[in-house]
Amino acid sequence: MSYPESEMRQRTTIPMVDRSIGELVSDMARMGFQAGQLGQSLRVWENMLSRDVTVFLGLAGAMVPAGLQEMIAYLISRRYVDCLVSTGANLFHDLCEGLGIMHYRGSSCADDAHLNECKIDRIFDVFVSEVELHRADKYISDLVMSLRTDIMYSSREIMELLGRELPETTILGAAYRAGVPIFVPALSDSSIGIGMVIAWRNGHRVIVDQIRDVDEITQISEKSAETGVVFIGGGVPKNFIQQTKVISELMGTYRGGHSYAIQYTTDTPHFGGLSGCTFSEAVSWGKVDKEARMAQVFSDATITVPLVVHALRERVKKRYSVPRFTWNGSELELVYEQV
Repeated sequence: MSYPESEMRQRTTIPMVDRSIGELVSDMARMGFQAGQLGQSLRVWENMLSRDVTVFLGLAGAMVPAGLQEMIAYLISRRYVDCLVSTGANLFHDLCEGLGIMHYRGSSCADDAHLNECKIDRIFDVFVSEVELHRADKYISDLVMSLRTDIMYSSREIMELLGRELPETTILGAAYRAGVPIFVPALSDSSIGIGMVIAWRNGHRVIVDQIRDVDEITQISEKSAETGVVFIGGGVPKNFIQQTKVISELMGTYRGGHSYAIQYTTDTPHFGGLSGCTFSEAVSWGKVDKEARMAQVFSDATITVPLVVHALRERVKKRYSVPRFTWNGSELELVYEQV
């Protein structure tokens, strides 16, 4: 393999000058190691927003308790992303914040037995009241008790219902107002599922059709001009988005893998798990196009994502176009509107 002479002559050193966050992150693309990947991720994201591209965001890990809630909501409200796939836990904690149930900076060295006596739950160095969490469980249960039991819902529809009464600073509230669909493929594996079980035990059995979720998100992928992915963490959301390309191939509607791919994760490839697997590996499955623009930042997302979000806010005043989704039941109509 030969390299362009211009690349071989580009120094990794970046000068010490006054610069904004956006300029810093962009300049970091010249550096080596993960700094270079961080800068490259900004450039890939900017490129996605300059074309007719549907941007999928996968959200895993305890990102909302850690403090990223309003940044994710900002990405949604500004349509820097178009479809969210999340763990149920992140959205439950997002709901809590919307209900005034706050997360507080604590200590990872706290006496956990004492915390248990005080009804305080710990997520590494973040504290939240268990009594208040139960209030959110009941909020979900009460909402579910108001739903019909003679039809099945997709998780997208349940998330829309949750977002109606929440402020735009929440992920659910921002998505409802922006028309951004949210899918939760492991809905039962969260306190949202717990709240639904409370209603179930009370005889109000609302069914969430997770296979319908698979069909709906695959339609988004199939009907998009191009697709790009941004993964914060990995887990179920990463695979749920990636498998849309496998389904499309099986159904005869495959038009190539994702054209753009970004990931911020602490997971690593050499243990063989999907959360840390490279996009190069995904090319072998046809999930990512071999010519795709890619960047994987192997670093803590609570460090990297705030930098990139602020850089996007500074550098991208508006995107080229946004996909608009119209659902007729589970049938999707998708059109791009210039903004």
